Amino acid sequence: MRIVFMGTPEFAVPVLQALVDAGHDIVAAYSQPARRSGRGKAVTPSPVQARAEALGIAVRTPVSLKDVAAQADFAAFGADVAVVAAYGLILPRAVLEAPRLGCLNVHGSLLPRWRGAAPIQRAILAGDAETGVGIMQMETGLDTGRVRLEERTAIGAKTAGELTDEMSALGARLMVQVLADINAYPAVAQPEAGVTYAPKIDKAETRLDFAQSAEAVERQVRGFNPPGAWFEVAGERVRVLAAEVLPDPPAAGDPGLRRDDGLVVSDDLIIQCGAGYIRPTLLQRAGRGVMSAGELLRGFPIPAGTKL
Repeated sequence: MRIVFMGTPEFAVPVLQALVDAGHDIVAAYSQPARRSGRGKAVTPSPVQARAEALGIAVRTPVSLKDVAAQADFAAFGADVAVVAAYGLILPRAVLEAPRLGCLNVHGSLLPRWRGAAPIQRAILAGDAETGVGIMQMETGLDTGRVRLEERTAIGAKTAGELTDEMSALGARLMVQVLADINAYPAVAQPEAGVTYAPKIDKAETRLDFAQSAEAVERQVRGFNPPGAWFEVAGERVRVLAAEVLPDPPAAGDPGLRRDDGLVVSDDLIIQCGAGYIRPTLLQRAGRGVMSAGELLRGFPIPAGTKL
């Protein structure tokens, strides 16, 4: 098929590569404009733009697709279908209807649960047992389109990064499967019940909230990795990249310590939560590498009685 690909982050790259490997004609790749990033604030193209250019695919990076000229440019490719994976821009009706078969989206949830920008993180934070990937026929509503194919996967103890990688590969496989015989996968309307929304992650959410249960705090750790949930101590932010839940207070803890969410109750960094206790196992200080709790504490002690 003649395909226009639309995606931006690393999540979308395996989908693009799978379409190329399957022999489709990628006539153009759309991605969000290059942005400044890193310590030097160099202008860096998105992962999709970088891969598309390496593959010799023409790249478009419009700031918006709302103006008539941008829509005409898109329609001029004469695509059979547009494949969308975490593109990040709203597609107007004129764009959705331009390809002969419309626009197909790789969505990282079991719709209608977790419509929106951050379905993978929200599923982890909510404690969902499973999630999945769907191939959705796009329409003007927010992830309200009919679903052609989906597959489930257990969340277990996976981080957002691990689950994103898994679901990216799964979405790539499902998209190739649908495009091989699209008539074999009729679009089915989503159920009306069970709709939830997955708003974009706000940076303020990544601060660990020790007033929650230890299980909820551990889900924060996994749901925000990457870039990493964090706590603050001695005026410094410390990222927590992995942690374990301890339902009972440590034997070594001082029984005289007051009950206080976020209180460190042992010298090996066991932390009191709203219910239960949590112990970070992988941490990172600013400008340092990832280290175990023991390695961090040898050079940066956080003694019992410290309030995080």
